Amino acid sequence: MTIEEPSQPAHVPERGPAVDSPDRFGTPAFYAAIGRAFVAMCALVPILAVVELGDRLTGGLFLRVGGIRPRRLDGLDGIILAPFLHASWDHLVVNSAPLILLGTFVLAAGWRSFLLSTLIIAVISGIGTWLLTPENTIVVGASGVVFGYLGLLLARGVVERSLWHVAVGALVAVLYGWQILLIDPANTQVSWQAHLFGFVGGLVAALLVRTRRSLPPAISHP
Repeated sequence: MTIEEPSQPAHVPERGPAVDSPDRFGTPAFYAAIGRAFVAMCALVPILAVVELGDRLTGGLFLRVGGIRPRRLDGLDGIILAPFLHASWDHLVVNSAPLILLGTFVLAAGWRSFLLSTLIIAVISGIGTWLLTPENTIVVGASGVVFGYLGLLLARGVVERSLWHVAVGALVAVLYGWQILLIDPANTQVSWQAHLFGFVGGLVAALLVRTRRSLPPAISHP
């Protein structure tokens, strides 16, 4: 007669990034993720330039069709389209650098996280702009999304308890955080609504879209 030993429960490691994970600072996968994200964001700017060129060649048709028109049903599609449009070449140039830098850190967390976060930011920024902007205006530009990325990066380190994301948040706070203080409701040429609600959208995205960290393989004992 044999007596079976009670099986030992498998050892479950604590949750944390894998050894070679894009979430772990200093690993090859981490640097590869940053590099790919930077190249992708740099590639986005020429696309925005082509859109701007098309708008110029059509006499502002893209702007009139795709811009946010406050409290008009035909202006709701601008919630999604407006971030791809700009009022001028100068407007595009001003948004390009922060879009590349902040977008790189957001995209490095993964395409799924990036797309969902961008959608949340664009919708919250767009709805706030559509509701509160004075009538007879058209709002375009990626600055709402840029401010959303700023809010997301500032909050993500705290939400995900990641020292790397905290460091990124501190960096972007030094580089761009001061711009929050420059939002001037009296300046009718700049949409404070898009900036403010974009930032709020980024905070919401940080709470709703969290990076799923890789787990090292579990080790079971016989």
